[in-house]
Parts: sequence; C-alpha cells; structure tokens
Amino acid sequence: MEDEKLSIYKISRTIKKNENTLYNSLRSIYEDSIFVGEISQLWPELPLLANLRCGLWYSPKFDSTCYFKSTDGHQNNWSFNISRLNLHVARLAGQKGGCIIVDSTRKGKRFPDSMSKTIPIWCCVLNRAIRNYLIRLRGNKMGEEELNVCDQNAETVQHTDIDWDHSLHLPLWVPKTEKASIEDRLEQWTNELETSGADIASLAASLKKPLRPLWISQKSVIWLNEVPESDSWDFTPIILLSASSSSGVFQHRTTSEFSWNYISGAGDDEESWARGLSPILFWSHAFDIITSGPNLCNQNVANIIERDRVYRALRGQDAPQIAVKPPKLSGSNGHLSNGESKLYSEIQDVDMKLNFSNGGCGIAWLGSTNLGVGASRLATNLSNDDSILNCDSESVSVSPRNNEAYLHLPIVSSKFDRFSLLRNLHLALTFAKVNLQKGKRLFVCCHSGENISVSVLLAIFTSLFDDEGSFDNGRSFNDTHITKLEMRKRLVYICKYVTNARPSRGNLRQVFNFLGGGRVDSQLHHN
Repeated sequence: MEDEKLSIYKISRTIKKNENTLYNSLRSIYEDSIFVGEISQLWPELPLLANLRCGLWYSPKFDSTCYFKSTDGHQNNWSFNISRLNLHVARLAGQKGGCIIVDSTRKGKRFPDSMSKTIPIWCCVLNRAIRNYLIRLRGNKMGEEELNVCDQNAETVQHTDIDWDHSLHLPLWVPKTEKASIEDRLEQWTNELETSGADIASLAASLKKPLRPLWISQKSVIWLNEVPESDSWDFTPIILLSASSSSGVFQHRTTSEFSWNYISGAGDDEESWARGLSPILFWSHAFDIITSGPNLCNQNVANIIERDRVYRALRGQDAPQIAVKPPKLSGSNGHLSNGESKLYSEIQDVDMKLNFSNGGCGIAWLGSTNLGVGASRLATNLSNDDSILNCDSESVSVSPRNNEAYLHLPIVSSKFDRFSLLRNLHLALTFAKVNLQKGKRLFVCCHSGENISVSVLLAIFTSLFDDEGSFDNGRSFNDTHITKLEMRKRLVYICKYVTNARPSRGNLRQVFNFLGGGRVDSQLHHN
C-alpha cells in the first residue's frame, strides 16, 4: 500500500511538473497581460503599478512598483508593516487622482490576500492618520495666513473638514468576524504609524480625497458605457487588479498552432520556473517566445539569457552564469554581432523605460546625507570621488580608486546565515565613518539594492547621524538608547527616499542587536 501511495504521489508530481512548463507559464502571463492592458485603458490617466514581485510580469510597462505582502493579510496574522509603508503609492495616487495596482495569485482565489486585506488595511490606517492630523490642525487656533504658511493645506482642510472617510473597506467575501478582528487592531496600527516619524502632513497635502480600494478581476462585469471617470468618485481610488483567472485547476487551451495549459498566477515564485528570465527580458522578446511554441521555448529563453549575460559581462556589469547553458553565440570569440549589438541597445532602452522612481533601477540618495543605496551593478556609474561599500556576494568592476574608498563585504541573507550581517556591520561602520569624515559620498550596494544594502545603510544612518539627518560622528547615538521604535523611525526616513526598500525581518533583527551594543567607539573596536 505504501509503494502504491508513493507511486501515485510521484505520478501526480510528474503531471504537475509537465503542466507547469516554462512555455505554459509565459503564455499564461502573456494572455493575462492582455486583460491588464484592457483595464488600464479604461482609466489611462491613472498610473499602473506592479506589486512586487509577481505583478511585475503582467505588463511591458509600469509607472512604478509597490510591495504589499500577502502574509500581512493572512487570517490571524493581519499586520500594518512600518517597514513597508509604500507612502510613494499614496502620494502618487494623490497627484494623479488614483492608481491601478497589478498582482495575481496561484491559489485559485480571485484575489491574493495582499489585495483582499493587506492593501485595504493600509488604506484605512493612512486615512485614520490623515484624519487625526486634520482634526489636530483645525483644533489649533491659527489665522488663515499662518495656516497657509505652516501647512500649505488650507484647501484640503476646507474640502475634508472632519468627514474624511476612515472606515475599513473590505471585499464582500471577507467574513464579518474577520473584519471585526481587524477593526479591533486599527487604533494600535494608527498609533504606530503616527509615532514612526512618517510624514503625515505631506500625505494630507497630497490627498484631496480619502483612499479607498476597488477590486477588478477577470470575472468582473464592466459596462463600457458606464465606466465612471476617476475624478467623479468622492474618494481616491486604489484599483486592485488581479491579473489571472481564478480557476484553481489547469485549463487546457488550444490555438491554431499550439496546445498549452493555462496557469493561474503564473508569475508567482519565479525562481521555480523562470530559469533566470526576468520580466524585462521577457517583454523584450515576448512575441518571439510566444510564437515559437512550447517545443522551442526553453532553448530560445536560454539563448536570450546567455546573450544578455555576455552583453553585461563585456561591459563590466553584473553577469551571473546561468545553469541552463544554450549553444554558443554566433561569434566564435563570444563577441556580439552587429545584429546582436543592436538588439541589446533595444534591451537597454527597455531598461530605461522601466527605470521607476527610485525603484529597482536607480541609485537612491538620502537627501543631503551623502548616503546612497542601490544595486551593485550601478556602482560603475559613480565618480572616482565616491566611496563604495559593496555587500554583494560578487565583487564589482569599478574605476580605480584608493583602498579606503572601496570595500567588499560579501554578506548573505539571513535565510542562509543568521549572523552574516551582524559579523560584518562593525567593518561597514568603520569604512563609512572614514569616508564620511572626508566628505565623500557613500554608496552602499548589494545584488538587488533592496534588502542587505538597506539594512547596512540603516545601521550606518542610525549610528553616525543625528535625528535631523546630519553626520555627527556618532555623538547623538552615544547619548541615545536605541529602541525598536527609534530604529523604526530611522527606517521610515530611509524608505522616504528608497521606495523599493525591502529589508527582511531577520536582517533588521541583526541590525537591532548590533545597535543595542552601545557606543559607536565600542562598536568600531568590536572583534
């Protein structure tokens, strides 16, 4: 019986593996992207945002990205996460009159929990904080002129009064008992936001109407002659667009050329299926990949990835070797032909189009602090006068500079080593202090520019800068007992400039343990 069960298990795994092929995934994404494009055209004035990482696959062009985790919306694990405030989303929605956020899910549901609960919670907490701010503002006995000077928000106050909607709006499929449990936690989350140092005043100035989520999926019925204008609503719409069909089973589909299996939420968990292909590379070659069919898909993708790797390697950029090796390129010496060179000029153009606001592709500088953070491949763009702290596992090729201006600390994620970051922070702090004392700009980088480098930057910013963001060699840090609240405030300040910041909980825990060690001087001499 046990052998029989095992064989049935193996058979089911084999069937699933055969259905979840690279072509099936990419073809499913391509089909779902057509739906995303149709909905975005209903409100062309609203910016299109991808919820990382799954949502990034579903359109060739996004205006920005955001990061709302489904785990923050799981039942009995609801959370409003201060390290993922996504305030740039609220500001962008305020400027444009709303926004559209794209995501998907594999689990056979119409919407992922990030859309069913995480984002609605986020909207509600921000609305509550803004309402509290407006009430306090109106409570102050100020003249109209003083009000304009201090807040530049008189028009907003006149429009909103105290009627600013701060209720929790959840979709109908969330049970009332679950909604009640979430509402019990709203005040606590609002207090955490208000004490985190987040700039609520700028949010109140950006938003003329309260935030409110709306949900659209492939099962939504939309009458084209009744689509409302985005500015006709009495709220700022956050349109949550679930890209995939909600069917929980594989759907066999046939065209005049190929047969393939549709996969709901195919863009999720890209490490398990994408074979090194990125959304940028996919959309640069989507037509060729889709029309080549399932039999040639794997080889075509391998060729695309290898050509991209060679292109980047020849320019000294980050170019990891992919395990799946395609045939050699057309040139026997590995150099690009004229056609291939032209092709990669086009890819570089796509890279520029996807250069989101401080997100993913660009170096984010923290105001006037001389601190910057980003992906390690961007280090080649810096001048010789800048210092570089590289936390990537691989070194980077940079222009010649003295030994004090470049430091490579190969730090791995807390998933693989719980203490890798902690062991290296004292060296990072020493390097940062030496270069900041010389007035140099300091660029902290890692492979993604979102996790490890942000965590290192947090340790440096907290240890060597005062509350106003001025470099003071650690004097204020030596006089302060760092609490989780204080560290959270510093992280919120960083996220104001680094909108793609995604430090993991394990890395933040290591930073807090390091900062809890006391004085800067003692940390710099730590072994």
